[in-house]
Amino acid sequence: MTTRIGIAGITGRMGHLLAAEVAAAGAVLSGGWGRPEPTSTLSPDVTIFPDIASLAAASDVVLDFTNAATAQGSAKALAAAGTPWVLGTSGLSAADEAAVAEAATRIPVVYASNFSAGVNLVLALAERMAAALPAETYDAEIVEMHHRQKVDSPSGTAVGMGRAVAAGRGVKLEDVMESGRHGHTGARKTGGIGFAALRGGQVVGEHTLIFASGTEHIELTHRAFDRRTFATGAVRAALWVVGKPARLYSMMDVLGMK
Repeated sequence: MTTRIGIAGITGRMGHLLAAEVAAAGAVLSGGWGRPEPTSTLSPDVTIFPDIASLAAASDVVLDFTNAATAQGSAKALAAAGTPWVLGTSGLSAADEAAVAEAATRIPVVYASNFSAGVNLVLALAERMAAALPAETYDAEIVEMHHRQKVDSPSGTAVGMGRAVAAGRGVKLEDVMESGRHGHTGARKTGGIGFAALRGGQVVGEHTLIFASGTEHIELTHRAFDRRTFATGAVRAALWVVGKPARLYSMMDVLGMK
C-alpha cells in the first residue's frame, strides 16, 4: 500500500521541497497544514487542513518542519491520532523536547537536528573523535553559519554536534556549553564546548567542529548547498518509520547506524 505522507509547514520553503520529494519517492501527499504564504506555489489540488489533528487523521505519517511554538500541541495531536511523526523543527526548549519524548511512548517519532545523510555521518565521527581526544588537552569549538532569516541560534545541527561531542566525553552538553561569549569572560574553561553563530546572506548551512590543542587543530566540516538534501532525508525517514514500534528514533536509526 502506498504511504500517505502529510506535511506540517507545507506552505513554507522547506514544505515545498518536501512535497516535491514525496512525489519523487512514489508516495502520496495526503495534504498539509501551515499558515498562508503569498509566495506559495503549491498546486491548488493540494489539500490544506485547518489543523494538525485533521492532517494526522488523513495521513500514515506526518513530516513536521514548522516552528518550536507548535511542538507541544503537535505532540499531543499526533499521539492522540496514533500517527507516526518525523520532526525536523529546531530551537525546541526542554519542555518541548519533553513533550516529544512523551509522544514517543505512544507513537514512533523520528526527531533529528538534521536529516542530511552527510551531517549524520559527521555527528557519528564527532562522537568518536571526542572520545579519543581528551577534553583536558583538546578544546572543542563549533562554528555555524546560516542565512540571515534564521531565527534560532545556535542551529539545531550545531547543538547536535555539541551533543555528539558531549556524549563522546561522557558529559551532558547543558553542563559544559559556552555560547555567545561577550565582554570580559575570563579564560576558557577546560572541558567546555564552545559555540559561535554567524548569520548572513542566503547560506543554506555550514558547520565546523574544531578540536584545538596546543600542538594541532583538527576540523570536521559539513556544507550544505541545497535544502533538498534535508527534504530527501526526511522523506526517507517518513517511509522508514511507518510500522515501527513507539519509540524516539534518530536519523542514525534510519541510516542503520545504531
